[in-house]
Amino acid sequence: MRTREELNKITEKIIGAAIEVHRNLGPGLLESTYETCLLYELTLLGMKVESQVALPVIYKQVRLDCGYRMDLLIENEIVVKLKSVETLLPIHTAQNLSYLKLSNKPLGLLINLNVDNLIDGIHQIIND
Repeated sequence: MRTREELNKITEKIIGAAIEVHRNLGPGLLESTYETCLLYELTLLGMKVESQVALPVIYKQVRLDCGYRMDLLIENEIVVKLKSVETLLPIHTAQNLSYLKLSNKPLGLLINLNVDNLIDGIHQIIND
C-alpha cells in the first residue's frame, strides 16, 4: 500500500493527463474516446494502466461476475471513472465508491469530461 503522498503524486499525473486529453479534444465526445486517449497519455508517462478491469462481487463468500468494470485502474491503486454527461449525479459518486470498496482500493477519481473547464469536472473519492 502506497503512502498518501505517493497517491497524491500519482493523482496529479492522472489529472495532468486528463487535462491534456480535454485540451486536445474538448467536451462532447463519447466516454470510450476519452478513455482510450487517457490510457495513451498515462502510458506515455510510464504509468501502469489497466482498462475495463472486471470487478466481481463477493456475496456470502461466493464470487459473482455481475459485469461490473472499472474504466481505468492506475498503478493498481487508483480507480478512475470517466463520464461525459451534462451534470454529475450522486449515483456517479456512489458507483465509484462502490468500485473502491469492491476492489479494496484506497482512492478514486470521477472525471466528467463534458465540461468547459476540466477542473470543474474532477472529483476525488476516498475509500475510508
